[in-house]
Parts: sequence; structure tokens; C-alpha cells
Amino acid sequence: MQIYKRTEGAEQPYWPCGPFKIRLPFVHYRWESAETVQALIMFVVSLAMIPLLEQYLGLPYDVALAYIVIGGVGFMLPALLGVPLVPGWITPAIPVVLIFLGNFEPGPDAIRALVALQLLVFAIFFLLGVTRLGSVLVHAIPNSLKAGILIGAGIAAIIGEIEPGGRLAMTPISLVVGGLASVYLLFSLSFKVWVKRHPLVQKIANYGMVPAMVLAMLVGWSVAEYPFPDVQLGITRPAFGELLAYLPWTLGAPSLDMFLIALPTALIAYVIAFGDIIVGTTLMERVDQDRPDEKIDIDVNRIHLVTAIRNLLHAAFAPYPGLAGPIWTAVCATTAERYRYGRDAMESIYSGSGTFWIVGFIALFVLPLVSLFQPVLPIALSLTLLVTGYLCISIGIEQVEETTERGVAGVVAVVLAVHGAGYALAVGAALYLMLEKGGDRLATDAESK
Repeated sequence: MQIYKRTEGAEQPYWPCGPFKIRLPFVHYRWESAETVQALIMFVVSLAMIPLLEQYLGLPYDVALAYIVIGGVGFMLPALLGVPLVPGWITPAIPVVLIFLGNFEPGPDAIRALVALQLLVFAIFFLLGVTRLGSVLVHAIPNSLKAGILIGAGIAAIIGEIEPGGRLAMTPISLVVGGLASVYLLFSLSFKVWVKRHPLVQKIANYGMVPAMVLAMLVGWSVAEYPFPDVQLGITRPAFGELLAYLPWTLGAPSLDMFLIALPTALIAYVIAFGDIIVGTTLMERVDQDRPDEKIDIDVNRIHLVTAIRNLLHAAFAPYPGLAGPIWTAVCATTAERYRYGRDAMESIYSGSGTFWIVGFIALFVLPLVSLFQPVLPIALSLTLLVTGYLCISIGIEQVEETTERGVAGVVAVVLAVHGAGYALAVGAALYLMLEKGGDRLATDAESK
């Protein structure tokens, strides 16, 4: 239950605060039990960033856990400030960010470089949110470049898992079982038919990737690809006292060269993130039509501003290879699907998204849960990247229709996956100018004659 009640067909109650709309659990929306259960398992994906923080930034485990907790604060901000989407990382950009970080030694240099990247991402989101120019910039980018960026990010994500020495080589059984289960539950046409016919299957589908992730973990433990957990009681103790030694306040500000090197990666991350915004807003518009009892306010500029605040939070206190993105697509889609079942199933879209990340944040301090999942963090990250890779390639291919566009997109994708953002943008721009620019106008002139 909550203090403020929504009248039929109105927007969920809130406290106005400039461009934001503040909503609190039990005050403006009710607590949702299904999202509570889902978050107690899916929060492990946020912990899955720890191996990357250790490998690429050189952080000790307890300091990396402190980074995750700060990221958890950021995850709660969108529902608090009036954004209905369930937030996540800019997941398709992670392989591109890792290629960028590969230019720096783990430790102070890599941390400063990542701070530079995250500050640039903050600046892009903030400026485009304030000026309302976000959609103008992204629509100005040719389809072939957007497609190449998405496909390249997807290829890089999958290659990182299946290359020699990758996690497929180390844990083949659990990764194959978990990967196949994930894509089947999320994308299979036959599974969608089962969902419509069988109520039990529908309940399984409501939890998105959770069943596949649990299956992969159980398989990993049963075949000894991952050690059994040493479950401990109590609360976690992130190393906040040591955190300052791994931040720009102590290590120093990034150099100008770092900002220049990071700029192409920041631009690519924004393009990917804007695509996520389009996916999220489309999803909200669809479910808004299914629920006439609530009017969902979907403000793209507010999404930009909240995402900017989250990236600034990370840059200052917890630079993050995943960056701060507008939507966790798998969870947001699952939440939206349950929302469609009516007010009894989910009182408000904000009660679903708000409950999920509040529980996810609390779970970070529950030592039995954290210690249970600690040995299998790599599989959680792997499944997230594999699903993201599939989605990126699928969506990227849909962006292009002409043969020339497909060729440009394919070359950009390969260059991005192998050499990183800077070269990909340069090659893509050159090919677009050489092969595509002016083609539409000439074709139109020829048809008119």
C-alpha cells in the first residue's frame, strides 16, 4: 500500500522537483513481490562487474564491491526522479570500452582513462538533455554507421566469450547450457507459443533470464566448473575506507590525451545508449496503451539528465566499464510484460522498476547472497554479454536495407571489434562519404526524370 493513491487514468502521484518527478516507495507507489524475488537473483549481474574491475582497473575485491554499491545508488535514481525504465549499463558498449582500456596499464592510468571516458559520456548526455538535441544528433548519423556500431559491439561481446582462453574454454558446459537457455527463453518463437498456451510457462517467462542464470550456476557447480560457495552469514563490508586511493581525487585528473583517446568510445557509447532509449520509450508506449488506468510520462530529456547524473556519480566515485545506461533491456521488458496484466499484477510501472533496484541495492549488503553467488560471477557476466551480443547483431542488421549500406556496416563492425572505436568511426565516415553520400539524391533525381 502507499499513502498517495492514483485516480483512474491519471499519472502516478509524485512530488515535482524542477525537471524531475520524485516518487518514493510506500509513499507514491506500492511494493511489488514479484520484482522483489527477481531482484534477489538478478542483482548478481551487477556483482558480475567485479571481475572486470579487478582485471582492467587493478582493484582489490573489497574495493570493487564498494564501486558496485555506489553503482547501486545510481540504479535507484531513475524511478526516484521520474523515469519509468529499469536502468542498467550501456551493455553493448562494454566490449568497446574494454578495447579502449586495453591501451592502459591496470591501475592508476586505467582508472584515470575510465574517468575521462565517463566524464565525456556525462557531458554528452547532459548537454543533449538540456538542449533537447539528442534525437537530432543520432538521426544525423547514417544507418550504415549505426548498424556497424551495433553489429561490431555484438561481435566483440561474443568473441570475448568464445575466443581461445575466454570463458567458453574455461567453463564450456555451464556457458553453453546457460547461453542456449537464455536465448531460448528470450528470443525463441516456439517458446513464445508455449507462453500463450501454458500458464506455468508464462510464469517462467515473467522472470526473464533468471531461470537460465540459475540453471547455468547449478550446472557449473555440479560439473565442478565453478567451486561450491562458502556461504557466510552477516552483512558485506565494502572497502569504503580504501576507496579514495583508487579515485581521481587521489590519483589525479585524467590528461588531455586521455580525453582525446576516449572521445570516439564516448560517442559510440552514446549512440548505443540512444538506441536503448528508443527501445525503452517504444516499450513504455506499448504498455501505456494496454493500461488506461495509468498515464506513463515518458520524457526523453529527463532520461538524458538522469543518465548524465549517474555517469557523473560514477566518474567521481566509481568509474565503471559498464558505464551508466538508460535501460536494462531484459529486466525492463520482463517488468513491462507483467505490468500489462493489470493493476492487481503491478500497481504502477514505477512500483515495478522502483522495487526491483531498491531490493537489488539491499541485496548487495546481504552477505549470504553475495557469498553464494561470488564463485559464479563470471557466468552471470558471460550470459549478459552473450544475450547483448545477440540483440546487438539482430537489431544492427535491421538498420540496413541497401547492399551498399550492408557492406559499409559490415566493414565498420569488423574494424570496431578488432581495432576499437576510433578506427571504426574513421573507416565508417570515409566509406560513407565515398560510397553512400549523395546516392539518395542522385537516385531521386534519376527517378524524377
